[in-house]
Amino acid sequence: MEKILVLDFGGQYNQLIARCVREMQVYAEIKPYRKITVAEIREEGYKGIIFTGGPNSVYDEKSPHCDPDILKAGIPILGICYGAQLLSYMGGGEVASAGQSGEFGRVTLQLIRDSRTESKLFRELPKESVCWMSHTDYISRVPEGYRVTAITEHCPCAAMENEAAGLYAVQFHPEVSHTRFGKEMIRRFLFDICGCRGDWIMQEFTRQAIEGYREELAGKKLLLALSGGVDSSVAAVLLHRAVGHNLTCVFVDHGLLRKGEGDMVEKTFREEMNMNLIRVDAKQRFLKRLSGVTDPETKRKIIGEEFIRVFEEEAEKLGHVDILAQGTIYPDIIESGKGDSAVIKSHHNVGGLPDVISFDEIVEPLKYLFKDEVRKVGTELQIPHELVWRQPFPGPGLAVRVIGEVTEEKLEMLRDADAIFREEIAGAGLEKAPDQYFAALMDSFSVGVKGDARAYGYIVALRAVTTDDFMTADWTRLPYEVLERAGSRIANEVNGITRVVYDITSKPPATVEME
Repeated sequence: MEKILVLDFGGQYNQLIARCVREMQVYAEIKPYRKITVAEIREEGYKGIIFTGGPNSVYDEKSPHCDPDILKAGIPILGICYGAQLLSYMGGGEVASAGQSGEFGRVTLQLIRDSRTESKLFRELPKESVCWMSHTDYISRVPEGYRVTAITEHCPCAAMENEAAGLYAVQFHPEVSHTRFGKEMIRRFLFDICGCRGDWIMQEFTRQAIEGYREELAGKKLLLALSGGVDSSVAAVLLHRAVGHNLTCVFVDHGLLRKGEGDMVEKTFREEMNMNLIRVDAKQRFLKRLSGVTDPETKRKIIGEEFIRVFEEEAEKLGHVDILAQGTIYPDIIESGKGDSAVIKSHHNVGGLPDVISFDEIVEPLKYLFKDEVRKVGTELQIPHELVWRQPFPGPGLAVRVIGEVTEEKLEMLRDADAIFREEIAGAGLEKAPDQYFAALMDSFSVGVKGDARAYGYIVALRAVTTDDFMTADWTRLPYEVLERAGSRIANEVNGITRVVYDITSKPPATVEME
């Protein structure tokens, strides 16, 4: 399988780069710059390397630098933003502070074409287009052997290359949708420069995964943590195809689910898909552990540990179970800080795992896939469409949509409010307009009027986002009529709620979830 290495220098778009590459049917994996050597890079047989952006300055001694021998490995490299400056720095060029001339947001990019040759990176692209910039430093002098291939009004080197050495650099971010021809540039790097063919296909991944696990897990007993969400559902069906009834799914009803969700999950997997399913009523157990807890990271870790303990207990009842299976996906691992990037939030199946567990092994068949790839696998497995394309739901459930302490009273209010919001979205035929939408209960009160009397109740925030990858997201411009109906119904039909607001914050700076 062809592979592209995304060498991570702490950039916020590292996942977006990898996902963009995979969209073009070339496998990409993210590795922190400190955790892979040039020798290992050669041994892995990567077709190309992409240096990510990062928040540092290359001339700072504490900034991330990799082994300069990587430039002599004979593997094409594309440096993006900080990665471009790093290529210049390692090649003997100069990088300086842009001061007040730093560029942020949409900027006009001008390609430079000379009489010698057209850059392979920009072949047949318009001479002028829009790119997305985010930098305070710039390449002030290109290294020997390089030529400048693009500029902007304030950046004398928006792109440079050393074609003979296979080294290319762009100061802007081609991986974000705001760069008009960014994906075409990445496509040219992959296919025209690295010589990729494009053999990363979900149909083939699914077939190989089933065959591989059928051989690897033969005769072993598996216990899968089934939440009913897309990720764990796809993992369950994939492993069921591989090992059959040696797989037992444990569905922990922790009391943090949406309205009617527990019954739906049980019916789908037990009755419709004929899988071994154990439904565990652990509502009071989880609420007791969460009593008085307000910090979101603490909530996630408590829920992660309690999940494992429930699984262990169920495994003991079943007799010896060798393996714990989970629906972990690639963004879970990255966001939980399994690399050089900062911890955004601990996912209960990654950062929330306790240090000691009683299983011999953990199997995560989807851990290298992005959400859109998981859905493609689900389609290949012929999982019902409504399950594959259902709304994403966090592993900790409504615990991270109740801001502050989680109580049974708050959960009931939130379930009702969330159900109303989803009903109004569906009633307007907008189920596919936002990529995710939900209600959250704020940890604050607001005065209101109900029945000609003063009322003092909770605030509900409605959130809807549009996104291609869940790594960046824009708030959805829902019709006012839909918001009006949802807000009016929630305030009038749900006891304890006096005010409804709509969240218009994109990601970044916010995350999709409230906590």
